[in-house]
Amino acid sequence: MRATGTFSVLSFVPTDLAPEPAIATNVPVGVSRMKKRFEGEVAGRSATLFTAAFDQTTGTGTYLAMESFEGELNGRRGAFNFVHSASTSGTDRSNEFFAVVPGSGSGELVGITGTGGLTVEADGTHRIWLEYTID
Repeated sequence: MRATGTFSVLSFVPTDLAPEPAIATNVPVGVSRMKKRFEGEVAGRSATLFTAAFDQTTGTGTYLAMESFEGELNGRRGAFNFVHSASTSGTDRSNEFFAVVPGSGSGELVGITGTGGLTVEADGTHRIWLEYTID
């Protein structure tokens, strides 16, 4: 099955969590908390732990996010976790990864597995897509 939607970031809050011991690299590591709202065939909300090694000046880095989603996929209500990551050299998006966390589905989404992706269009629209099965 396939589900698509758009999302907006409701909040992005950096935390004071940092690697210990501190190790100096050319790209600083940070952890933030995010909240998102989804619309479309993927409809609902999420809470995210977002870790990144990112250089604000050059736009270079990599992120890794663990997201907890609650809502509907194609009308089926429930919750599940998904993980995603990508790298950038400032003008591209590479090394993308997206996976539904096995065993994380609840409600009508129990047994969900799959993959997907995220994109940000030139006009700033954020999109999500999922290819999934529910056992």
